[in-house]
Amino acid sequence: MSVYTSRNRTDPAPKRAAESTADFFERVAGPFWDQVRDVINEWWWRFPDYARPSLLSRLRDRNSDTNVYSALWELYLHEMLLGSGCIVKVEQQTGTRGYKPDFLVNRDGEHFVVEAIWKAEKSGDTRTNALPPQLSDAIDRLPSPNFFVSCKLHSAGSTTPPQRRLKAELTNWLASLDPDQVIADYEREVPLPGNSWQEAGWCLTFEAIPRSPGKRGDPSSRTIGVYPSVWVIEDGSDRVLDAVRKKGGKYGDLELPFIVAVGHSAAFPEDEDVESALYGRTVEYAYADGGSSFDRKPDGYWTAAGHHGHSRVSGVLTVDNPAPWTWTKNTPVLWQSPDPNSRPAPVLSIWATARLAEGQVERQPALRPVHTALSLPEHWPTGDAFPRRHRHSR
Repeated sequence: MSVYTSRNRTDPAPKRAAESTADFFERVAGPFWDQVRDVINEWWWRFPDYARPSLLSRLRDRNSDTNVYSALWELYLHEMLLGSGCIVKVEQQTGTRGYKPDFLVNRDGEHFVVEAIWKAEKSGDTRTNALPPQLSDAIDRLPSPNFFVSCKLHSAGSTTPPQRRLKAELTNWLASLDPDQVIADYEREVPLPGNSWQEAGWCLTFEAIPRSPGKRGDPSSRTIGVYPSVWVIEDGSDRVLDAVRKKGGKYGDLELPFIVAVGHSAAFPEDEDVESALYGRTVEYAYADGGSSFDRKPDGYWTAAGHHGHSRVSGVLTVDNPAPWTWTKNTPVLWQSPDPNSRPAPVLSIWATARLAEGQVERQPALRPVHTALSLPEHWPTGDAFPRRHRHSR
């Protein structure tokens, strides 16, 4: 048994809006994705027998992308620890509360605990989100060799929108346009061609955006170039702080160094968000003589007043947007506890470090790149994830 079976895959299209991450990894064709599946299979087999079924269930979960990515995060951490010369036990009962943290680690006789948590950015309001996935996929599958479309949602009906008339009208409209003429008109400040569609309480407007001459005629290219959305980007520092609070007190007294490993998924990840979450937000004080000074608010995980129990966490390990295509590229960072009561966290050579000293964050780079611990090339996976398919004409 393995996570992904070896078979002939023929669909190289990017992930569809209505498609789960599990279905996408199982479906997508191409050498790039074969490499991803082979490594996931290999790393899954390196987990102990008793831990594989649960991991397999999450990797194949078609109802929760979060489960898939949290399982991939644990695969990556496990392999990173093994490749750094550690002995790793999975889900061993540890601590005073009877729970089983993800990894009990032994490195040269030094024991420590690593607990993984996946936190993804919440973007968009589900009540006012963009197109329904089925409608988005229907538009993306339209034949549009010469144009992208931008799409704006003005109103949403109470039921799934009918698609037949929309697809027919959009296809005919796009086919009637000359991309070179549209470019010439746009250079004379003529607005891009537009079209509108209304049915069953739905109202959408479209603009046709000409593809550059070298990118026309690709049947695998998506039609939608600009998606409608209502963005509500949550504070990254709150996301990290919530993750560490959730895991930091779960196991009671471990009597071992304890690292919470946060898989930090965000559109625009910022070190400043993690720094604020753990060490407190910076504040500037202005003085009457025109001078100023910087200090930190007591609102970080380790610096908040009255939270002495947080000394149980020795460090927080973060990786921005961990995924198979970034595993060999993004450097893990260990944020070390400034609390004198914390047990010092061990530092692996593939981790960069950050520590708080007199209100300032001091950083040290990793001693070697992470791909060396993963036994993968630096630029892995090789090749293009979605290579352009050229249409040959006579």
